[in-house]
Amino acid sequence: MLPHPDQLKFYRFRYLLLHDGWLSPAYVGVDKAGLVQYLSTEKPPAEAAVEMVEGAALPGFQNAHSHAFQFGMAGRAETHQEGIEDDFWTWREAMYTCALSYSPSQMKKVAVRLYKQMLRNGYTHVGEFHYLHHDQNGQPYANLAEMGERLIEAAAEAGIKVTLIPVFYQKGNFNTAPAPRQRRFICHDTDAYFKLLDSSRIAVSRYENAGLGFGVHSLRAVDAAAIQTTYADGPENLPFHLHAAEQLKEVDDCVAALGQRPVEWLLDNLEAGPRLNLVHCTHMTESETSRLAASGATVILCPGTEANLGDGIFSLKAFTRHNGSWAIGTDSQVSLNPLEDLRWLDYTQRLQSHKRNTFADGASLMIHSSLVSGRKAMGAASESYFSVGKPLDAAVYDLKHPALEQASPGYLLAAMVYTADSAALLGTMVNGKWV
Repeated sequence: MLPHPDQLKFYRFRYLLLHDGWLSPAYVGVDKAGLVQYLSTEKPPAEAAVEMVEGAALPGFQNAHSHAFQFGMAGRAETHQEGIEDDFWTWREAMYTCALSYSPSQMKKVAVRLYKQMLRNGYTHVGEFHYLHHDQNGQPYANLAEMGERLIEAAAEAGIKVTLIPVFYQKGNFNTAPAPRQRRFICHDTDAYFKLLDSSRIAVSRYENAGLGFGVHSLRAVDAAAIQTTYADGPENLPFHLHAAEQLKEVDDCVAALGQRPVEWLLDNLEAGPRLNLVHCTHMTESETSRLAASGATVILCPGTEANLGDGIFSLKAFTRHNGSWAIGTDSQVSLNPLEDLRWLDYTQRLQSHKRNTFADGASLMIHSSLVSGRKAMGAASESYFSVGKPLDAAVYDLKHPALEQASPGYLLAAMVYTADSAALLGTMVNGKWV
């Protein structure tokens, strides 16, 4: 039964995207909790006040991989000494310097700024892959989740949903002790990590729009046996995340240390399935690609960061051909526009193939995969775009924007994905409210 109109806030969107296409016009009524209670092309009861929105609503974008502290190093790693080769490994030195500089309050301040920018670009949920755990001397805070709690507070202040993913970071590289500049990241064993995870669970419980994940930084940063223990003994109901196969050197080092390529080792040694989320996977063989796709695990792609760091190009066409699950993330925060990242995922495939459309309907495929797989990666699985009983989280695009004004309904979604930028965003809604 529909609640009394006085108990609902009604909106009328010109278009609202559902799995099977546009709903138009779209009347949406939300309750005080921001949950949809009315969804129809028919007008609500006559006495209901309706806010008219001259826009097209997409489901809010899911940012499944973020390192918030790296927003504070914008531009700092973009110059280097002439004659010295600059790559991912030299970039890490600038990142370590940045990581050593933050107090908890400074961490929160940077994260608030970042999360507000994410909202301005249509993201409504962020997965915070968090490893800046300890104080500047590498000592645990009295509250083990001190830094994570500041990130949750930042999300609450900004108004974005967050899944905090505190990760296990133990070593400097395969069979290598951590460097002093990594001291803020380190948990020495699984017991220490699980204590951190327990503390993080308490921190998450204080914010109604926060969830929890867990994971390890990477194969190179945690002993292989400890990775297996963390995955097997960790909470079965939480998503598990780790970086994998991002850099060629990382792949070579893994083969030397473990006798297998990273994704190959993970598939052979972890019980892969829907709760497993691997970030980047830039360098995979055809066998790894097909096996990973079949496993039900999700790959989280961060095209802005992967390009900035010179990682390489993910085999998206092949992975999609095998029905692989993938989502997107902003990682180092050099790119915060989800539409730009989605189209560059397609464009890099075109640059390799020297052909045009990578997919029969690229816009629909990319919106669907990044939404559904992104939600799953953050522990909020749902395949419905908008539905009764679910929150109204939306990125609403301005149909008077020059790039969209001329697009007919049949081409509107493609016009958004392939031509729109953040200036075309009319606004972002979380739990039925403009933020």
